[in-house]
Amino acid sequence: MRIELRVNGEPCEADVWAGESLLYVLRERLGYPGSKNACEQGECGSCSVLYDGKLVCSCLVLAAQADGHQVVTVEGLGEDGRLHRVQEAFVAAGAVQCGFCTPGLVVAAVDLLAHNASPNDDEIREALSGNLCRCTGYAKIFDAVRLAAGT
Repeated sequence: MRIELRVNGEPCEADVWAGESLLYVLRERLGYPGSKNACEQGECGSCSVLYDGKLVCSCLVLAAQADGHQVVTVEGLGEDGRLHRVQEAFVAAGAVQCGFCTPGLVVAAVDLLAHNASPNDDEIREALSGNLCRCTGYAKIFDAVRLAAGT
């Protein structure tokens, strides 16, 4: 089937198989590799995107469901060729190690700050609880979110 959607503000079309995930289509058919394929079960958060403004694991959304919807990936967070302030904060705080979980964490942090401009540590912990990182103790990730929030 053919779907039409907007990815990072751009109109996109793709021929998809009914059982393909949005994650697969984003990465393999539309050329947006930022969302990572890890667990394919919605447990790790590495594939997090904003779907009509809501944070979702793209591995759990069928591509066919995305027809007519808007998706923002980690590649689409910045504006005018600049990184989003959360992306800049992750770099400044050294919150990136292997980088595999980083796109999902960044998207989740952007979503958090869009709804809560000054989150406390418990709110950050809750907002990022769906994202797993195997390399860090999360301290620098929390530092990055605080830095982006200006707290």
